[in-house]
Amino acid sequence: MASDKPRHSKTLARLRVPLALTWLGISAERAARALWPLWSLIIAVLGTLMLGLHDAFAIEAVWALAVISCSAGVYFLLRGFQKFRLPSRLDALARLDASLPGRPIQALMDSQAIGPQDAASAAVWHAHQERMASRASLARAVKPQVRLASGDPFALRYVAALLLGVALLFGSLWRVATVTDIAQGNTGLAGGPVWEGWVEPPAYTGKPSLYLSDQEGRFEVPEGSRISLRLYGEIGALTVAETLSGRVEETGSAADPEQNFIASKSGTLEVAGPNGRIWQIAVTPDSVPRVEVTGAPERSAEGLMSLPFEASDDYDVIGGRAQITLDLAAVTRRYGLSVDPEPQDAIELDLPLPISGDRSDFAETLFGDFSRHPFANLPVSLSMTVEDAKGQSSAPNITHMILPGRRFFDPLASALIEQRQWLLWSVENGVRTAQMLRAISHLPDDIFREETVYLRLRVILRRIETQIGFGSFSGEARDEAAEALWDLALLVEDGDVQDALERMRRAQERLSEAMKNGASDDEIAELMDELRRANENYIQQLQRETARNGENSERPPGAQDDAMQMTQDDLQAMMDRIQELMEEGRMAEAEQALQELQEMMENMQIAEGQQGQGEPSEGQQAMEGLADTLRDQQGLSDQAFRDLQEQFNPNAQTGENQGNEGRNGGQGRGQSHDNRSGEGQGQGEGQSEQGQEGQQAENGGAGLAQRQEDLRAELERQRGSLPGAGSEAGDAARDALRRAEEAMRGAGDALRRDDLAEAIDRQAEAMDALRDGMRNLGEALAETEQNQGQQGTAEGRQGGEQRDPLGRSPGANGQAGTDEGLLQGEDVYRRARELLDEIRKRSGENARPEGERDYLRRLLDRF
Repeated sequence: MASDKPRHSKTLARLRVPLALTWLGISAERAARALWPLWSLIIAVLGTLMLGLHDAFAIEAVWALAVISCSAGVYFLLRGFQKFRLPSRLDALARLDASLPGRPIQALMDSQAIGPQDAASAAVWHAHQERMASRASLARAVKPQVRLASGDPFALRYVAALLLGVALLFGSLWRVATVTDIAQGNTGLAGGPVWEGWVEPPAYTGKPSLYLSDQEGRFEVPEGSRISLRLYGEIGALTVAETLSGRVEETGSAADPEQNFIASKSGTLEVAGPNGRIWQIAVTPDSVPRVEVTGAPERSAEGLMSLPFEASDDYDVIGGRAQITLDLAAVTRRYGLSVDPEPQDAIELDLPLPISGDRSDFAETLFGDFSRHPFANLPVSLSMTVEDAKGQSSAPNITHMILPGRRFFDPLASALIEQRQWLLWSVENGVRTAQMLRAISHLPDDIFREETVYLRLRVILRRIETQIGFGSFSGEARDEAAEALWDLALLVEDGDVQDALERMRRAQERLSEAMKNGASDDEIAELMDELRRANENYIQQLQRETARNGENSERPPGAQDDAMQMTQDDLQAMMDRIQELMEEGRMAEAEQALQELQEMMENMQIAEGQQGQGEPSEGQQAMEGLADTLRDQQGLSDQAFRDLQEQFNPNAQTGENQGNEGRNGGQGRGQSHDNRSGEGQGQGEGQSEQGQEGQQAENGGAGLAQRQEDLRAELERQRGSLPGAGSEAGDAARDALRRAEEAMRGAGDALRRDDLAEAIDRQAEAMDALRDGMRNLGEALAETEQNQGQQGTAEGRQGGEQRDPLGRSPGANGQAGTDEGLLQGEDVYRRARELLDEIRKRSGENARPEGERDYLRRLLDRF
């Protein structure tokens, strides 16, 4: 196909502008590829001079670098001209044509070579030319393709550009002019002496640096700002005078070319000489931070303390500490607190700081759980201090208060906590505490609602008395006893279904009375919260009772056979309805709804984990068998303790002690809690016990050892048929019973050696392990029933358990989120920071769905 004059000359004429721009782009592209080393060298040298780096080198080094730079510049210039080729019009036309589909420009420049005389062929060719003309009319200038990476693999051009950018921000063109003085061999400027100066505030203030040439008259700077001055020209032509630093030594010469000092007080700064200037500078001192408590301490139902406080500083608070010490002068020194207390370390806490936002003035709340601490519910002094970035600490803000701890409303639980506090006050209170515990457990039928509580208290009492008798009641033993008393007090306070029901009734009665008497909104809201907690506790106790004993658990008094089925959502809806009626002032309707709620709660059954009516389940039988074993072990331990007392004091088993032990100790210990009554039965039990004690006296330790071995064999049989195999809690229960067997075996060996003290210790270990086994077995049974009750719900979910974008499991109501308390644990602020970091991390992961990332970004904006 030959080429001649194009028929579409007008179309080609319209391509002049895009063709010219494309030609310029190709020219710039080739120039950049040929001359990039030259312009990179030029801007690098310019940036170096603007930053004044040449002033830091000797004149010889500056000359050497100048020669090297010039030589490199000439080399790069010659090399660039050799590589540069000016593009032709055809190059631009080919580049433009290649950017269009089908190369229409070349097609317009072609002519028909075959069949130009054929009309049909000419028509086809004409149509083709028209189509190519329309495509060519859409031509646009082609962007240049500057690809320097192959010629600059280390990206040196970007380093030079970065250096120039830094010089434009922090350098000065005045410094470029100083290079001309190198040829004259001095540091002065040809046009006369000049100066430069900067004020750099401390970094923690967040304030920008100041250029002294831009400042006029009077201005303020933070205390500790660094002032730097540089004098250029003949030495002595310019001098510096200042009263800001307060220096009296090592001030140097006023004409030194470079001067630096710290502004510590207000004063004047003067640069004397040609083009000199004077400033009045006010130095703003860094004030001491401040902290204060803004409210009274509050405590939650679980004993968690919350104390609001405020802190401020002129810049930022970077940390704070709270120290809690015992206010001994304010303690009422009586009973167990009358003795001198043992030294206790102060409680040290880090004050919480805002995770984000301004820290110069903020309000926060200090949280802490001190329910188990020896200072709980005692007068203390709380001292708060905060620190700023300069290292200054605030004056201590001291608050005198009663350290909040958990409240125990049950009289028995309160008494146990009081004895625990006496023990923690001083180990010398061991004898007093043992006497009080023995008095508390003297008539168990009138105090203890559950036999387990009584047995655990007797174990604690036996251990304390034994350790005191052998002089081994040390601080470690005291702490173990205090921990056991705390656990026992929680068991008594939380109670069982009956206690939870009674607490719920009291809460309902108080709320009803408050509505009748026209109480304030705050009081009604507080009583409503108490009722919610009481209802939740009642449901939890019902669940535990169901898990321990199956469906045939003991029902509350007054419960009807046609018990109602109620879920957590139903209960929450009723509570919300009552609160809504009270807020609207419809007290009569609210009281009626409250009565209906009370009737429903008393007649309710938990709608999960239900078993059919009938014979006791396998788990219930196993639990009852372990309870019998625990009672028998307690009886053996009491008998061994009485024998130990008789060894040291044969006349000690008389009077009150004998009556108490005969009633509740020995093999018949469990009989006093079986709701038996009648004199004949009590006498029969006493005679049986006396005969048993006489037989034990004849057999000595051998009789007790044989009973201990029989009890161990029975426990081994129970462990072999224990349900819940394969689950974590079931395996833990078997391990606990195995430990109990080993302890029983050790107790039997000690009884054969007539080592009663060792036997009592091993028996106590066996009882502790038995209790652990019973607790783990209850958890295993509850887990099994829960899995059975929730199987239908789990099968209905798609893709397994639903989770929200933060990976949280659904709450009890089945909605995404969590119904668990978040303010728990040792360090809630560390946990908050971890969660915020995790949100930031997930919001930046591009693989996550856009909806989830948008949700996470909204969380970050909020917090």
